[in-house]
Amino acid sequence: MMDFSQFSGFLLFLAIFTMGFWLMIFLMTFVIPYWIVGYLREEWKYRKMEKENEVIEE
Repeated sequence: MMDFSQFSGFLLFLAIFTMGFWLMIFLMTFVIPYWIVGYLREEWKYRKMEKENEVIEE
Protein backbone atom coordinates (compact mmCIF):
# COMPACT_ATOMS: atom_id res chain seq x y z
CA MET A 1 0.00 0.00 0.00
CA MET A 2 1.26 3.49 -0.85
CA ASP A 3 1.50 6.16 1.76
CA PHE A 4 0.40 9.72 1.09
CA SER A 5 3.78 11.10 -0.09
CA GLN A 6 4.19 8.32 -2.66
CA PHE A 7 0.62 8.77 -3.83
CA SER A 8 0.96 12.56 -4.18
CA GLY A 9 4.26 12.10 -6.05
CA PHE A 10 2.60 9.63 -8.39
CA LEU A 11 -0.27 12.05 -9.04
CA LEU A 12 2.21 14.86 -9.70
CA PHE A 13 4.08 12.63 -12.16
CA LEU A 14 0.82 11.73 -13.93
CA ALA A 15 -0.22 15.39 -14.15
CA ILE A 16 3.13 16.50 -15.62
CA PHE A 17 3.26 13.55 -18.01
CA THR A 18 -0.31 14.20 -19.20
CA MET A 19 0.36 17.91 -19.74
CA GLY A 20 3.50 17.09 -21.70
CA PHE A 21 1.66 14.53 -23.80
CA TRP A 22 -1.13 16.92 -24.77
CA LEU A 23 1.35 19.74 -25.41
CA MET A 24 3.27 17.47 -27.78
CA ILE A 25 0.05 16.48 -29.57
CA PHE A 26 -0.94 20.17 -29.89
CA LEU A 27 2.48 21.15 -31.24
CA MET A 28 2.61 18.34 -33.78
CA THR A 29 -0.93 18.81 -35.10
CA PHE A 30 -1.34 22.59 -35.05
CA VAL A 31 1.70 24.76 -34.35
CA ILE A 32 4.33 23.09 -36.53
CA PRO A 33 2.05 22.74 -39.60
CA TYR A 34 0.98 26.38 -39.09
CA TRP A 35 4.63 27.49 -39.18
CA ILE A 36 5.36 25.38 -42.26
CA VAL A 37 2.32 26.64 -44.18
CA GLY A 38 3.11 30.25 -43.24
CA TYR A 39 6.71 29.87 -44.40
CA LEU A 40 5.66 28.34 -47.70
CA ARG A 41 3.08 31.08 -48.33
CA GLU A 42 5.65 33.80 -47.70
CA GLU A 43 8.20 32.14 -49.96
CA TRP A 44 5.60 31.82 -52.72
CA LYS A 45 4.62 35.48 -52.30
CA TYR A 46 8.23 36.68 -52.47
CA ARG A 47 8.99 34.54 -55.52
CA LYS A 48 5.89 35.92 -57.24
CA MET A 49 6.99 39.48 -56.42
CA GLU A 50 10.49 38.76 -57.79
CA LYS A 51 9.03 37.43 -61.05
CA GLU A 52 6.82 40.52 -61.38
CA ASN A 53 9.82 42.78 -60.78
CA GLU A 54 11.81 40.94 -63.46
CA VAL A 55 8.97 41.43 -65.97
CA ILE A 56 8.71 45.15 -65.12
CA GLU A 57 12.48 45.69 -65.44
CA GLU A 58 12.63 44.10 -68.91
